[in-house]
Amino acid sequence: MRPLIGIVGRVEYPGNTDKIVENDDIRRAIIKAGGTPFVILPPQIVDYGKVKNSDIPEFNSEEKRMLIQQLILCDGIVMPGGFKMLNSDFFILDYAIKNDIPILGICLGMQVMANYGREIWNEKNNSNGINHYVESGELVHFVYIKHNSKLFSILNRDKFMVNSFHHMHILESNVYNSVCFSEDGLIEGIEHPDNTFNIGVQWHPERMNDFTSKKIFKSLIKFAIDYSKKEKTLVYK
Repeated sequence: MRPLIGIVGRVEYPGNTDKIVENDDIRRAIIKAGGTPFVILPPQIVDYGKVKNSDIPEFNSEEKRMLIQQLILCDGIVMPGGFKMLNSDFFILDYAIKNDIPILGICLGMQVMANYGREIWNEKNNSNGINHYVESGELVHFVYIKHNSKLFSILNRDKFMVNSFHHMHILESNVYNSVCFSEDGLIEGIEHPDNTFNIGVQWHPERMNDFTSKKIFKSLIKFAIDYSKKEKTLVYK
């Protein structure tokens, strides 16, 4: 049976709509890799596209239960790119870490991971270096992966070209290890040292057709299948 992979829903860009959407490139990548995708939706009656993050209230107990109802179904999770982090992102990530659910963070999803456990802080990309926002999707720069990382063990490559769609970049995390870097030194990949598969990448593998990027989704599905077979005692927040 195919593992169930939750895709975290995103506020539709540019954020002046009342829509929560899923990334269809990711949906197709999950299906191709052997998973069954569904969308994880935030539980509050809030127009997330129009309300400032600072004005979004904390979850009440019922809203937490609604989100956990969805997360219990997940054998794996993908946190996609986007332009707005929500409180549900950090709830989902915390749940995945505590229960060792396989999770892949992409672009903004990786930035959520990097800011887990601390006040959010990213930096704007240096305009004098590589152009890290190229909307065409072409491969624009190399990334370099540390040999002693889980990411290297999955890809079996330490250097390859990637696309790039981010205006902001992360600084060193106090929870995740930085394992991949761009030519100009920006962090392009991180991983949780204690979880089985908890990896973030700054590029968009779902928009690349190369064998290397397909391996990322294949590996997520493999670990999701393993997770689905485990006897679980789930830890709630």
